[in-house]
Amino acid sequence: MNGGLWVIAFDAKVISGYSMGNVVLGRNISEYIDEIYSRHRVELKGYSVPDGEVRSAYTLDSTMTIVVDSSGLIVSIGCNQSYKGRYKGCLYAGQSIRDIMGVTSRQRIFNGSLIIDDDFGFSFVIPSPYDEIADVIDHLPLDLILNEIYVADFSSWNSRLLHERKTKR
Repeated sequence: MNGGLWVIAFDAKVISGYSMGNVVLGRNISEYIDEIYSRHRVELKGYSVPDGEVRSAYTLDSTMTIVVDSSGLIVSIGCNQSYKGRYKGCLYAGQSIRDIMGVTSRQRIFNGSLIIDDDFGFSFVIPSPYDEIADVIDHLPLDLILNEIYVADFSSWNSRLLHERKTKR
């Protein structure tokens, strides 16, 4: 709650690398915890990522998931097709590959996710089994529906950015 107003909204616009549902990346979950538990049905799961770090995922009303690191900082926010907000007014969970290709100029696959127009702050999750077998967008059926999107900092997936960072040192 922010000054008596409820913050989290499942129709708020999606802002790449910044926010979803009015929840902001990089903030501490403690800023939202009262609202999360007083206004939503919450499922909390802990898991480890490949580097061994423990993360927690708060899923609200089976619609939006807020992922935090061990210190409570929000590292990613995702949603499914029940979320009504959009990214750039035209991208949302529940779209087909055909629709996504029609409103974007470049689609690339990284780590089982679809990155749009080289924007490494927003991604679609590619469902199984395509997440394991698709290397390029042409490997995905045009009618395949992508039901999950995430905002986070996915810049480590971009080899061009990594190269630019190394050469600036």
